Amino acid sequence: MSGVVLDTGALIALERRHRTRAIDLTIALEGHVSIAIPAGVIAQAWRDGARQVELVRLLRSSDVELVALDGSTARRVGELLSRTQTSDVIDAHVALVAMRDDRTIFTSDPDDLRALAPAARIETV
Repeated sequence: MSGVVLDTGALIALERRHRTRAIDLTIALEGHVSIAIPAGVIAQAWRDGARQVELVRLLRSSDVELVALDGSTARRVGELLSRTQTSDVIDAHVALVAMRDDRTIFTSDPDDLRALAPAARIETV
């Protein structure tokens, strides 16, 4: 596995301790697999760091890359949304990161991500 990119559903699954996904993410962390998390995904999942212990632990890992949505990436996101006739900016950013780095997407919305990145490897949480 060249790395993974997480959507909001993956972070929620980790927080709720969904056994299979938490195990997969733990293996990724312990195996030093590169994990990318777009900034918007964090914004969607973050509520209270004092109570979100698993999320805080994940974000502190040296194997996690927080991916900003800068101006040029925002334009590519908009172009992808136009091509796919979809509207979710965060999902499109997840898809772009996956395609850019050949990463596996961990998502709770496989159909939405498949529409944005049909060739991507997708794991459902």
